[in-house]
Amino acid sequence: MAQTFDAPSKAILRSQIAEHIAETDKPDKREPQAGEEPLPADRYFDRELSWLKFNQRVLELAEDEDQPLLERCNFAAIFASNLDEFFMVRVAGLKRRIDTGIAVTAASGLSPRQQLRAISEQAHRLQNEHAHYVTEKLLPALADEHIVLLSWDRLTTTEQERLSRYYRQQVFPVLTPLAVDPAHPFPYISGNSLNLAVLVENPNSGKSHFARVKIPGNMPRLVPVDDLTDEESREERFGFITMENLIIAHLESLFPGMIIKEARSFRVTRNEDIDVEEDDAENLLNAMEKELLRRRFGPPIRLEISDATSPFLSQLLADQLGVNPEEVYRLPAPLDFTVLFELQSLDRPDLKNRPFIPTTNRQIAEVESSRAQDIFAAIRERDILLHHPYDSFSTSVQAFLAQAAADPRVLAIKQTLYRTSSNSPIIDALIDAAHAGKQVLALVEIKARFDEDANIAWARKLERAGVHVVYGIVGLKTHCKLIEVVRIGKQLLMTRGSLTTFSVANDMAKYFAIIPALFSPIYPGLGALNILGLASPLSAVLSAIIYNALVIVALIPAALKGVKYREVPSGQLLTHNLLVWGLGGIVAPFAFIKLIDMLLAFCGIM
Repeated sequence: MAQTFDAPSKAILRSQIAEHIAETDKPDKREPQAGEEPLPADRYFDRELSWLKFNQRVLELAEDEDQPLLERCNFAAIFASNLDEFFMVRVAGLKRRIDTGIAVTAASGLSPRQQLRAISEQAHRLQNEHAHYVTEKLLPALADEHIVLLSWDRLTTTEQERLSRYYRQQVFPVLTPLAVDPAHPFPYISGNSLNLAVLVENPNSGKSHFARVKIPGNMPRLVPVDDLTDEESREERFGFITMENLIIAHLESLFPGMIIKEARSFRVTRNEDIDVEEDDAENLLNAMEKELLRRRFGPPIRLEISDATSPFLSQLLADQLGVNPEEVYRLPAPLDFTVLFELQSLDRPDLKNRPFIPTTNRQIAEVESSRAQDIFAAIRERDILLHHPYDSFSTSVQAFLAQAAADPRVLAIKQTLYRTSSNSPIIDALIDAAHAGKQVLALVEIKARFDEDANIAWARKLERAGVHVVYGIVGLKTHCKLIEVVRIGKQLLMTRGSLTTFSVANDMAKYFAIIPALFSPIYPGLGALNILGLASPLSAVLSAIIYNALVIVALIPAALKGVKYREVPSGQLLTHNLLVWGLGGIVAPFAFIKLIDMLLAFCGIM
C-alpha cells in the first residue's frame, strides 16, 4: 500500500537512505580482536564481475548436451539478451561515473576504471565463446535435426524466386538506405538494432561511398525457405535464411547502378539506463517520460561487427560511433543470437522439454475442475502458501482478484504493480472493479527497468477507468507484489446470532431449573416440576449464580474468536443454530446446575 510523505518526512527518509548507503559502502573499520586473523582484503566479490559469472552459468546450460537441443538454443538466446541488458545498464553506469569524475571505489576494492577493464576482458572472452559455440556446435547440431540456416547460394532456383518475390512485396517497401556524403552526415544508429554497413562504388566516378541499411525489427529475422522434403531420407526439413542475408542478396535494388564492394552486419549497444532526479522532479511521471525519450539517444558503449568486416569499414564504424578498440567486438555472423528465440515456435516437441502444466493448489481444490473455485471460501478455511510456477497462477491469484472484482460484498481493492504482461488479466480485473463502483488503488512502479513505457501506458489506462494510481515512492523502487481486498463479512453477525440463541435458551432453562426448587416450600404443587431434585431453595439459587458466572467466562473465547463462517442458506443456518446453540443452551443449565448442587451438598455448604 502506498504511503504519503509530507516534506519533513521525505527529508528524513532521504537522509536515512543516504546514511544507510554511506555506511554500507564504507569498508569494515573494525579492529581485529586479540588472536583473531584480520579479514582478507579480497573478501568481497565484485558485483559486476559476479554478474558475468552468473551469465556464464547460463552459457554453460546452452553447452550442456544433456539438455534438449532447442532448450540449449533458448539458453544461448537468454545469454545474449542478458548481456545486452548488462551493457545497457551496468556498464553504462560505470562509464557515466567515470565521465562525471565520480570514481568511488567498490567494496571489492576496484575503481570504476579497473572494473571496466575487467568487464571488457571477461565480456570479450564470454561473447567469443558464445558466438563460436553457436556457430560451430549448435547450428550444426540443428542441421543434423533438419533445422537448417541456409545462405543464398545454397538455395535452389525455385526457392530464390519465391524469396525474391517475398522481398519485393514485403521487405523492400520498408527499407530506407541512408548514404553518407557531404550533404548527408553519418546516420543515427538506434541501440540494439541490426544494421548493414555497405560500401558502394560509383562506376562513373570511381568514388566509394558508405551507406547504412537498417534491418526491419518488426519482421521475423528468420525467413522460412520452405518446409521441404529430403528426397533421400523423406524427412521434413525446416530451412531458414536470415533477413540480413536476404537483403544482401538484393542490394542492387537499393543501390541501382552502383557496384556493391562490401556489405557486413553490425550492431550498437547504447546507454539506456534511466537517471531521474526525483527530488527535483515535481511530476515523476512527466520526468520519466522525458527521460525515456532521451534513452534512445544514449552514447554507444559497445559495437558488434562481423569478423569478416574489412579493417577500413571497421575503423570507419568505430570512428563515426565514437567507440574505442576495447568496445569493439568482432564476432562470426550472424550477429545478435537472440534470434534463436524464434526457433521456439517450431513444432519439434522431441527437441524441447516436456511442457509443464501447473496445477491448482490442493488447499484451493482437491481435484482439478473446469468450474472456478471459491477462493474466499478456501482462504477462510486456512492460510494458503502458493509456489509458482508449480501452483497455477490463473486458478489462485488471478481467480482471487477476478472474484474480488465481481463480488458485491467487496468494497475496495489495493494492489502494487511492478511488471505485467501485454494482455494482463490483472489489469482487466482492476478496471472491472473500478467500473463496478469499488474503491481501487494501484501503486504502479514506473521505474521498473525496460518496462517503463508499458507501465506508464497501464497507469494512464487505469486512471481513465477511475482507478486511483500512485507512482511509487520517491527515492525507492517498489518490487514487492501485494493485493489487499476489503470485504464485508458475515462472521460477526453469525457469531452474535449464535450466542444470542444460546443465551435465550440458557436463561429459559436456568429459570425453569431453579424456580420449582425455590418456590416449592411455599407452593408444594411446584415440587412436581423440580425434576433436578435440587437440595434446597438456597442451594438452587447459589448453584445458578455459580453456573452463570462460569458460563459467561466460558463464552468469552467464542465471542472473541467468532464462530466458523460458512456460506449457507439462512434456513440451514437457523436450523444449525437451534440444534447446536439452542439445544446446548437448554441442556447446559440442567446438567451444570445439578452438578454444582451436588458438589455443594457433598461439601456440606448447603
